[in-house]
Amino acid sequence: MYENAYYSQEVHGPYEVHDIGDLVLEEGGTIRGCKLAVATHGRLNAAKDNAILIPTWYSGTNKIIEQVLIGPGRALDPEKYFIVIVNQIGNGLSSSPHNTPAPAGMANFPRVRIGDDVRAQHRLLTQTLGIERLALVVGGSMGAQQTYDWAVRYPDMVRRAAPIAGTARNTVHDFLFTETLCDALTSDPGFARGFYASPDDVRDGLLRQAKMWAVMGWSTEFFQQERHKALGFSSMEDFIVNFMYAYFRVMDPNDLLCMAWKWQRGDVSRMTGGDLRAALGRIRAKTFVIPMSSDMFFPPADCQAEWRLIPDAEFRPVETIDGHLALFGADANAIAQIDRHLRDLLAAPVP
Repeated sequence: MYENAYYSQEVHGPYEVHDIGDLVLEEGGTIRGCKLAVATHGRLNAAKDNAILIPTWYSGTNKIIEQVLIGPGRALDPEKYFIVIVNQIGNGLSSSPHNTPAPAGMANFPRVRIGDDVRAQHRLLTQTLGIERLALVVGGSMGAQQTYDWAVRYPDMVRRAAPIAGTARNTVHDFLFTETLCDALTSDPGFARGFYASPDDVRDGLLRQAKMWAVMGWSTEFFQQERHKALGFSSMEDFIVNFMYAYFRVMDPNDLLCMAWKWQRGDVSRMTGGDLRAALGRIRAKTFVIPMSSDMFFPPADCQAEWRLIPDAEFRPVETIDGHLALFGADANAIAQIDRHLRDLLAAPVP
């Protein structure tokens, strides 16, 4: 355990930290005194039927979601809805390897699955916030994995679901790519088997990860059209160092590895003996499947194959050349498309 100023109220607040008690994990470990960092916007109405849950994605926190998706006049309008953003376990704000005291912290932090996050969020919503129904669960990337898990695990609680740029069961291709992200970190001699003193010790590994994210996170069209220049960077070297590496260099490697491990193993069919059709057939929520057209992590074809297995679902792709990282909000047109889809979904009648 060590202090990392990046994971602070000054950078990502305001948020509140809730202790939900001991969380026994699917892999057999336990997070004692599991803490969830939660940011809320708006108020729960008297009927308690206006709650929206947003789980976070890999490396992301509540702050980027607030900046990209939430605001007055937007689909996710805090004047109409009670919006709850829960930072996933391992993201640095909630219980994570770097902020857990010895001996259970750092490389000894237990393995966490997507389902563990969802069960923890369910405990928070029902026992702490008094929420029994969700008007919408929406999340991007790993947030989409959690959205799918919510809709399958708690079908009577979720009225609408919007998985954005993510799948219900991770693919072999995506598993392999994510493994290279992990290897980039663990192969750095400064990683010291997960017991380094600060992210600076793993700077080479974090730089390698940043470059890999640049390759797969954006799209080939992004580079062909020199979108990095439109974003204010004079060259590709400038973009890699002052955007991609600047983003990752302050993050804790063990936290990133914790999230990557569960990302790789996201699979709602674990609840139905490996039968994906049966798992997605449990969904009762009105569902919009929203892929990014140029996403190389979660290609539209992979998302479309799952969409066909979901009752009463719509396929709503977003056209963008920003690839998976359109989630960051640099393409205003992509965000406008997401906003329109979410507005349509929230207006759709549900049982």
